[in-house]
This record gives sequence, C-alpha cells and structure tokens, in this order.
Amino acid sequence: MRILLVGDAASLPAELTEFIADLGEDWQPLTATDGQAAMTAVATQGVDAVIVCPQLPDLNATTLLGQIRTLRPETIRIALVDAQHGNRPPPARLIGVAHRFLPLPLAPEVLLEALTSLEELREVLDSPRLRDAIGRIEKLPSPPHLYLSLTQALEHDDDADSADVAKLVAADPAIAAKVLQLSNSAFFSQGRTIADLRTAVTRLGLATLRDLVLASEVFSAPTLSAAERNSLQQRALLASRLAARLLPESSAELGATAALLADIGLLLPGVRNERSEPSLVGDTRPGHAEAGAYLLGLWGLPMPIIEAVAFHLQPQRANTRSFWVTGAVHVALALVNGDPVDEDYLQRAGVLNKLPQWREHANALMGLVPSDA
Repeated sequence: MRILLVGDAASLPAELTEFIADLGEDWQPLTATDGQAAMTAVATQGVDAVIVCPQLPDLNATTLLGQIRTLRPETIRIALVDAQHGNRPPPARLIGVAHRFLPLPLAPEVLLEALTSLEELREVLDSPRLRDAIGRIEKLPSPPHLYLSLTQALEHDDDADSADVAKLVAADPAIAAKVLQLSNSAFFSQGRTIADLRTAVTRLGLATLRDLVLASEVFSAPTLSAAERNSLQQRALLASRLAARLLPESSAELGATAALLADIGLLLPGVRNERSEPSLVGDTRPGHAEAGAYLLGLWGLPMPIIEAVAFHLQPQRANTRSFWVTGAVHVALALVNGDPVDEDYLQRAGVLNKLPQWREHANALMGLVPSDA
C-alpha cells in the first residue's frame, strides 16, 4: 500500500515515514509538504491512502481532500485533527470529504492501528469497484464521533462512573435528547420514565447506552424521511438487542453493535438494497451490505463488526465457520425483518436446534408474545 503523508516536518516528522517503511516491503511511504506536491503525487503515482495535516502552505485539508476525491475517488482519505479540540467533531465541510480522523500529534501506535485496519479491510472487501463507488459519494454519513469518544473514554477508564459518561453525552444536546427519547421507548424503559442522562446510564448500562448513542448519530442522515429514519432505527435497535442474546457475554457487545449497523449501507446513495433488488447483469451498483461494511472500515470499527455487516445476508461467506458475530447478526436481522433464515448455514454451524428458541426471543422483543416467553 502506498501511503502519502501531507504536511510539514513539525506535524509529520521523518520518524513516521521511517516507521511505515519498517513495516515491510508491502508498505511504501510517500511525503509531500504542500497541496500541490500532494496532487502531483496522487495524479502521477496513485496512492492507496492519504493522511493530511489541518493546515498546509497553499491549501487547507478540506480543499485538498475534495480534489483528491474528484481525481482518485478510490483513495482512502484521512484527516489529522488537533487533539486540543478534545471531543468536538471536526468542521462539517471536512467531515464531508474525509473517511477517517486521527489525532495530532500522531503517535506511531495510532498510525499502526489505522494502517493495519486498512490492510484488513482490503483483505475482506478487495473490490476496486466498491472502493470507487464509495469514494465518489460526495456526502458520506458522518463518523459517529460521540460514540467513538465514548468508547475510547471507557476503554481508558474502567472506573468511569455514570456522571462522567452522562457529561460526555450531554455535550451534544441533540444526541442527548434523542438518547432520552429512545431510552423511554417501550423496549428499553419497561414502563419507567427516564428523565435524565445519568439515570439512563445507570438503568440501561454502558453497552446499551453506547448503542443508543450510535443509533442516534448514524440514523440522523438527512437523506431519509422521518418515517424512514424511525423505521430503520427501530428495526436496528430490535436486531441489536436480539443479536446480543444469541451470543455469549464476551461477544454480546460486538454482536449488538454489528446488528445495529448491519443496514447502514441503505443510507448511502447509489447502492442496491439486496433484500428487495436482485443483482442483475449490467447493474454495477454495490450491494448495501458490502457498501456499509466498507464505510465502517473507513471509520475504523473492529473487523468482526465489518465482517458481520458485509456477510450478514450470506453468513456462509464469513471467515469464521463456527456460529459467532456474523451468524448472530444474520439470524437477528432475518427474524426482525421477517426474512428467511439460512438453516443450512445454522445446521453446518451446529446451532439449528436453537432456532425455535431464538424465534421466541424475537417475538417477545417485538411484542408478539409475552416477554417472559
């Protein structure tokens, strides 16, 4: 992979270039100090990913990344953001052209994690057509900044209490209001009114709260009508809760998040809804499952989630042969949407006998049978 680093030596010291080179012969670092040099490199050599500092001598990051999107839409675009900005999201115009954001100063271990995830993404979804299609979209859904900040805070502070978490969510009033609305919905509140974020954290638990934050951010896309947005969000939340029940506790959170995001590809323009539109000869549109998975890979989400989203409609394509996250997401989405479950896959995975019980769980969540069934 050719990685182009754009910026001055103060922001991107030579040690980072050497660090990439030391990863092995499969990695080729390139450098440019300004936007013009960067565009020359992109035009003449082509690069797999570009990492851009906020300010350049001749262009700002937003303008440069927009030009790269036009010239080489398949290039992965990463913007560096000053860590002093804290948990505030990047400027809206920058969000529209960047796939991922990394903090300045850029630590080698953070860079390594980002590059490794990009390599894994290529291995799972190695499709130039898919990369080009996603790259050409002018307004991608914004990365879920509050969800990622919340996840990072909890990973670095196991003792974070409900007040700290509530304060983080409260920093975005629109998301906070949506979280309270969702936490008071029938299948979360159990009849008890939740009037403040701290109570929501305490009663729902951190994992559920994170999923509510994620749902609030992801399904705020302006391309959907209010009815479409609410319907998609409700089905996603139901599938998320069901997927968590199909997996052991150690994997439940992965399954819940993957099921919540399984249909995120439907938010992208120019994709094919694989549930209702069969693949026809000459139809070059990417399917919504792989398109959504590729978007999540650009955001930097964990690979088990990416694989589950990519293959939840065809779980037999997953690398894991046992019943794990992909299988749980497949079953959860199928039962919530009323679609057929791949029983041959469940038979090979040795869990077909559990399907009747899983149907009961799904019916209970959807209010079709008493909740103690």
